[in-house]
Amino acid sequence: MIHIWEKCKSRDRQAQTELYKIFAPKMYAICLRYSRDQDEANDILQNGFIKVFSKCELFEGKGSLEGWIRRVMVNTAIENHRKNKVKFISTDDLSGHDMALSSPSSLTNLNYKDLLELIKKLPIGYRTVFNLYAIEGYNHKEIGEMLEISEGSSKSQLSRARSWLKDRIEKMEELGI
Repeated sequence: MIHIWEKCKSRDRQAQTELYKIFAPKMYAICLRYSRDQDEANDILQNGFIKVFSKCELFEGKGSLEGWIRRVMVNTAIENHRKNKVKFISTDDLSGHDMALSSPSSLTNLNYKDLLELIKKLPIGYRTVFNLYAIEGYNHKEIGEMLEISEGSSKSQLSRARSWLKDRIEKMEELGI
């Protein structure tokens, strides 16, 4: 892998193609989590790899190359949200009961793939914050800075995402799905 990356840094197109083939499937899955549809995910993936190859000198070798590429993809998805002016709900729009965190107790009977499908159906603002917090591991302050929203808005988006997911899971359980 290091050999391929060194060639990529020298702008070797064949090495770039090889690296793309290695990482594109995993990175596409990440892009899908942040996009509205497959076309948007493909755009994010392509723009992300353009950045990977044009800014390869920014990878300092600290941590894994895959982790660095993943961060580039997430940042590209966030830039895409800014460009498309994705709306995030302000905490001013919330009432007190909306801020309560829901219990994950109903997740015990849920299949992993079913949960991923539900996450894909979250409204884009909720899904973005949920992914950044629950999957990527960012805190609310970092998410707020990345998305240019307040820390409280990040918390409310996460709370609403959890509530939305909990409601859908409970409905699935009622229907025996």
